[in-house]
Amino acid sequence: MSHYLMENKHLLGVLLGMAFGIIARLLMLKTDYRQYPTYPHGRIIHISLGVIAAALGAVAVPALYSKDYTAITFLSLAAQQFRDVRKMERETLTKIDSLELVSRGATYIEGIAMVFEGRNYLVIMSSLLTSLFAVMVNLWVGLLAGGISLLIVHHFRSGKTLSHIVTAETAEVRVDGPDLLVGDIYIMNVGLKSNQDTIRERGMGFILTPVNANSKVTIGNLGQRQAILYDLATMLGVYRDDGEPSLIPMAKLDMKDGRLAVFMLPQDKDKSKALKVIGRVPILESAVRMPTEAKVNKQEG
Repeated sequence: MSHYLMENKHLLGVLLGMAFGIIARLLMLKTDYRQYPTYPHGRIIHISLGVIAAALGAVAVPALYSKDYTAITFLSLAAQQFRDVRKMERETLTKIDSLELVSRGATYIEGIAMVFEGRNYLVIMSSLLTSLFAVMVNLWVGLLAGGISLLIVHHFRSGKTLSHIVTAETAEVRVDGPDLLVGDIYIMNVGLKSNQDTIRERGMGFILTPVNANSKVTIGNLGQRQAILYDLATMLGVYRDDGEPSLIPMAKLDMKDGRLAVFMLPQDKDKSKALKVIGRVPILESAVRMPTEAKVNKQEG
């Protein structure tokens, strides 16, 4: 009888762990303005992978209770599969990116691919913790552990945005002869008068001021700059077609103080909306630099 109760407890623990793992994946699944993952097929792929991750995490606990230590090898196989997911996402997005009027850039793509891999590990964590406490203690404690794991998942669902590291403001777009400037920051040379007239009519400019030395280096990263341009173009549209390099959005640094000037020609010339978009651009993990944390830059007390 006790053996039956133990087996039943294990089964309920596995089912509970799977349930919380799947809920965790659904919480992290969002098709937003970037339209990725695509609906419905992209979402089906990621939900299916989430179910697999949840099952692996939940089953690991009863397997260890049964002293079946080879079950750990399944987790290592899962890690390999999720690395392949990251590779698949990277390759897919890179191919799509070549067809965009304003590209995401390699750093943004790597960030998205990293997120999809990492979210599967969060699903395993959620299902494993739920199953562990459900089997070790009881189902009520398992439910509590599952709830706490969902809070952890929600915390790690999204990272910081540019609003944490820069102050953004609108700036005048000026065409001085062939020179294009945003505020006092030089952007590029525009030779054709027709392009100059288009820029005067539709141009929109912003200046991003970093809040500290770390953020100055981060927004100087070319991948982070491209992410800003991509999000602006996606949300506001872009007034250009293929083969028009003079109308492409650009972001240039002021070499003296590290401010970043952003220039673009949007379809929707709404400055307040654009400032909100800039503030919500994700800080790319691959672009983050923290020079102040280096020993050489720390002042000795």
